[in-house]
Amino acid sequence: MQTILGAGGAIGSELAKCLVNYTDQIRLVSRNPKRVNPSDELWAVNLQDPSTIDGAVAGSKIVYITVGFEYNIAVWRRVWPPFIRNVIDACAKHQARMVFFDNVYSYHKEAIPHMTEEAPLQPPSKKGAVRKELVDMILDAVHAGRIEAIIARAPDFYGPDNQTSFLIETIFKPLAQGKRANVLASADKKHSYIYTPDAALATALLGNAVDTWNQTWHLPTDPNTLTGKQWVEQVAQALQVAPKYAVLPKWAVGMIGLFVPIMREAHEMLYQNDRDYFFDSSKFMRRFPDFDITTYAEGVQAIVQADAPRLRQA
Repeated sequence: MQTILGAGGAIGSELAKCLVNYTDQIRLVSRNPKRVNPSDELWAVNLQDPSTIDGAVAGSKIVYITVGFEYNIAVWRRVWPPFIRNVIDACAKHQARMVFFDNVYSYHKEAIPHMTEEAPLQPPSKKGAVRKELVDMILDAVHAGRIEAIIARAPDFYGPDNQTSFLIETIFKPLAQGKRANVLASADKKHSYIYTPDAALATALLGNAVDTWNQTWHLPTDPNTLTGKQWVEQVAQALQVAPKYAVLPKWAVGMIGLFVPIMREAHEMLYQNDRDYFFDSSKFMRRFPDFDITTYAEGVQAIVQADAPRLRQA
């Protein structure tokens, strides 16, 4: 049994498609899980309720954490630490391995221009402090011999049918609707993104290998990183529209955040946009040299082909 906690999101749904290459026993756990494969076992639970975790983990060989709690620092502080603590306890009890799908928020801001798995964990943001707390909890449990785990780390992501990506919200949707794209902080800084099907496939590969455990892995991204301006140009070309954009400086994001909650929550993370943001996944590629990374051009074209009508909706 391989179990996905947070099965309904952009990564969890794609991951379920990939796991059928390894098992026909897949458990999807979320508030409203939907079957991805015919044999999927569905568990409809509230993952914020600690009493649900033990039962969801019981009988699992591998547990993948792809849950995405509300993007709000107050929610993160309240929900994430007890959730991870309960998952660790359940994995230790039931002898299940854990794969934690992580982001880059815990890295030192000076590591952002070239991130590797060895970058120092010294977050400059409140959300980053929460993420570091979670990673520390998992690694402490690993070092204590309680569990085996993988930290599968990804940069910002984009992909088909993904409505939680800043790239989709700030560039794809406005351009598709005939408006100007919005580039955060700077149009001249490079920014890595990971294509969600690639992220899911790579997570499944790591979880089902024998030599990947008790390590941090950067999931594979196209190394030919684009600037904000180049992202606009790529998307505009695929949509066959003019590459119009405006740069939103930090103060403007702060003003918009007074009225738009998601932008208010994004304000403290703008240090990731005012400098180059390169995510180095060479360790993964050395281990899985045959992995076929989706190029940015291919990813953009796939999103436009799959989602153009929805993107054009106001």
